[in-house]
Amino acid sequence: MAELKLPELGENITQGTVTKILVNAGDPIKKGQNILELETDKAVLEVPSNADGVVGEVLIKSGAVVKVGQPIFKLTDSSTTASTPTPTETKIIQSKPEAKSEPKAPAEPAKPVPAASGPVGISEMKLPTLGENIEKGTVTKILVKVGDTLKKGQNILEIETDKAVLEVPSASEGVIKEILIKAGAVVKIGQPVFKIEGGASAPSPAPAAQTTAPAAKATPAPGGASSPVEPVKRPSAAVTTVTFSPVAGKDIPAAPSVRLLARELGIDLSKVPGSGRGGRISNDDVKAYCKMLNTTRPAGGGMAVASPPLPNFTKWGNVRREAMSNVRKKTAEHLSNAWTSIPHVTQFDKVDITELEKLRKSLSDTDKKISVTPFIIKVLALGLKKFPQFNSSIDMTTQEIVFKDYINIGVAVDTDRGLLVPVLKNVDKMSVLQINDELTAMAQRARLRKITIEEMQGGCFTLSNLGGIGGTCFTPIVNWPEVAILGVSRGSMEQVYVDGNFVPRLMLPLSLSYDHRMIDGADGARFIRWVCEAMQHPSLLDLNK
Repeated sequence: MAELKLPELGENITQGTVTKILVNAGDPIKKGQNILELETDKAVLEVPSNADGVVGEVLIKSGAVVKVGQPIFKLTDSSTTASTPTPTETKIIQSKPEAKSEPKAPAEPAKPVPAASGPVGISEMKLPTLGENIEKGTVTKILVKVGDTLKKGQNILEIETDKAVLEVPSASEGVIKEILIKAGAVVKIGQPVFKIEGGASAPSPAPAAQTTAPAAKATPAPGGASSPVEPVKRPSAAVTTVTFSPVAGKDIPAAPSVRLLARELGIDLSKVPGSGRGGRISNDDVKAYCKMLNTTRPAGGGMAVASPPLPNFTKWGNVRREAMSNVRKKTAEHLSNAWTSIPHVTQFDKVDITELEKLRKSLSDTDKKISVTPFIIKVLALGLKKFPQFNSSIDMTTQEIVFKDYINIGVAVDTDRGLLVPVLKNVDKMSVLQINDELTAMAQRARLRKITIEEMQGGCFTLSNLGGIGGTCFTPIVNWPEVAILGVSRGSMEQVYVDGNFVPRLMLPLSLSYDHRMIDGADGARFIRWVCEAMQHPSLLDLNK
């Protein structure tokens, strides 16, 4: 007796809902004969048989969700094996274990706990907490080997997180009996990294950190796009819906009308708990989920719409895939959140820096070169004092504005890993020369992967200077939770009308993006104009303190 499996239904169609079974047990069928009616995302299809034979057993029921490659009938007296193409069988092998193993996934983090109390004298050392909102990292270097005797506080690993490379100290003493990880591996907080003899295992909160990690994503900036999603994991029923997430919206039991409603509302169906049989999602489920998002997400926050599946690019030629680096992933998440949650406005202007350029050259010597960036940072520090609304953050949850009494300015740095933003602290208390030295040192540490997480936190305002590369202007994205960012493009000599004559002046383009919830257009124009005038007349400013 051979199995007849659900054949390929079309590009990007991986499953459907059985609306009608057109044959019964005992019926003879021929190749090409319609045997099922199946409802997919867009239409109801008639599915033909790909083999001859007699239906021995019907393996599915009307209303069931079936996947491509799933057995649907058993045939007797078949003239051809109905196993169909091997690619279909491959999909079965991949999809079935996922569906069965996913509900058990929450139990896996608990496995290391009993293991820690295994053989007498042997315990597991787990990756400790690395910092706020850090859930995992990539092992760049293992600093110890089997047989080494560890001391508490001794550095044992180098871990690359989203923004920095950290040295991880040992949380206990003992002799290393086994190394459970390799360089290049991604490890999570609380994951066992070594087995040691004669020492206590790593702090017990680690497994809890692993369990609660998804919830923590709702708070930080990069999770803004997904923060409305995580609270949706409602008691018990939510556990079932989690199994839909990894398939990127493909294996979702919902009718075309439900999918249409979800698209119109900007809802990701893979996050909607279905109340119907087998987790089937109805219009009411989508509406209830949408209502829940509107009541739980912070007011004014953006709602992320799930990206549709990509087309099959290999149809047009060869392609190459590379895993995103930690920095690139975090940048993508953070900027997606900033773009969707902040109503952006960008104000453009030009500043005459002819006199500022003369001052810059007079301060530079053969040993130390000073760029225009420290001067801009100093002017911005003075501007944030004059316009305190630019040195604030919005808390839409409490409907409050957070004004800061300190001035820290982040400066975007281009590195081989992607964009990093070191933060210069208390720049209002530094001279231009001090800012130049500190900025040079921090940019160097960022490029050498020596920058710490603390050095990239606490910013009030961000500066992005692309003048060294080129361009006339651009629209920088506000670095949440800040409310403004200044973009600087390349300066050029232009003819400017001064006192009845056209004279050559060095003009620098500026682009100020700001959060329109906090800053009105008139205030944005006043701020950038003040910055321009301050830079145009540097002799009137106290740039030395």
